[in-house]
Amino acid sequence: MERQQDYAVEVEDLTVAYDAKPVLWDIDLKIPKGKLMAVVGPNGAGKTTLIKAMLGLLKPVTGAVRFLDGNDDIRTLKNRIGYVPQSGSVDWDFPATVQDVVLMGCYGKLGWIRRPGKPDVELAIQMLAKVGMQEYASRQISQLSGGQQQRVFLARALAQEAEVYFMDEPFKGVDAQTERAIVALLKELKEQNKTVVVVHHDLQTVPDYFDWVTLINLRVVACGPVEEVFHENNLKKTYQSSGTFLRGVM
Repeated sequence: MERQQDYAVEVEDLTVAYDAKPVLWDIDLKIPKGKLMAVVGPNGAGKTTLIKAMLGLLKPVTGAVRFLDGNDDIRTLKNRIGYVPQSGSVDWDFPATVQDVVLMGCYGKLGWIRRPGKPDVELAIQMLAKVGMQEYASRQISQLSGGQQQRVFLARALAQEAEVYFMDEPFKGVDAQTERAIVALLKELKEQNKTVVVVHHDLQTVPDYFDWVTLINLRVVACGPVEEVFHENNLKKTYQSSGTFLRGVM
């Protein structure tokens, strides 16, 4: 039997509603440490809502979320939890350089009063190198392409040196080169025993990119190792489809 501390995230009886209409219902999840987990489901299934509720960005009607050693107060875990939002939700006109954006990932450790020092700048450059963006360090973030901006936000999350990462559709709108770079980063994080939760929409790449998956459509249909729960029967339940879209997936 797995002990509580073996889980990176535990979600219990989570219900979220907008204007009294439930958009997530009785969600129960246990995500072990060191997993790359995809969250998949149709449009409107509540994938992004689930991520935001787990991060405390949305207040649930009922339920509890616990991280790492059973801590249910995410405010005390900001150094240990990283978040990469959807690119469309970010104000890219904000006047900041690429390096400035990545340094924001250090503020959880520094606090808002201390200014980043030389070690923090070196860490930011190192993280930009990991995503192939070090030569853009002095460029304004608004001047980058969508794929480049996504890489910078990944570098910011890496600079945080968190233990659990949440990423909301990091592959959306990026080119093939950026997608390969992101996949390599995810696998590197797994090797470091980090836990990564990714809202994902491409069913065909789930078995290649992830080792854990949650299928969701307002409720959890299944959650577990990809080889055990990512199969046609569960996908039909999730997408309420005849299954024709599964050709070439399984």
